[in-house]
Amino acid sequence: MIIRRLAETPSVEWGNGVSRRFLLQADGMGYTVTDTIVRAGTKSRLEYRRHLEACYCIDGKGEVVDANGDSYAIEPGTLYALDRNDAHFLIAAPDSDLRLVCVFTPALQGDETHKLDSAEFSHY
Repeated sequence: MIIRRLAETPSVEWGNGVSRRFLLQADGMGYTVTDTIVRAGTKSRLEYRRHLEACYCIDGKGEVVDANGDSYAIEPGTLYALDRNDAHFLIAAPDSDLRLVCVFTPALQGDETHKLDSAEFSHY
């Protein structure tokens, strides 16, 4: 059995926020669970080429915009899943951080970060 608490879970600065990664590849579960903060007012150009991701919003507001420009509001109680390695923009509202519980499969190693200063979608 694995027991982890938020206060004891290391934080990783991923680019426009902080990700607390509860389960990693080394844990042998096959997936990763994170508690992720997206800083207020940020816009992240993201793409996961080797992972599928589902995110459930527990606090804050924002939007996810797909590569076609379709925008979907995110607020507490909203889940979005990137089931096709979808390139997307993740945008946090200007007045508050966005907090997401995310699941990645396959599992992350744990030290992955984004390079958000490129014109391309950041990926890992």
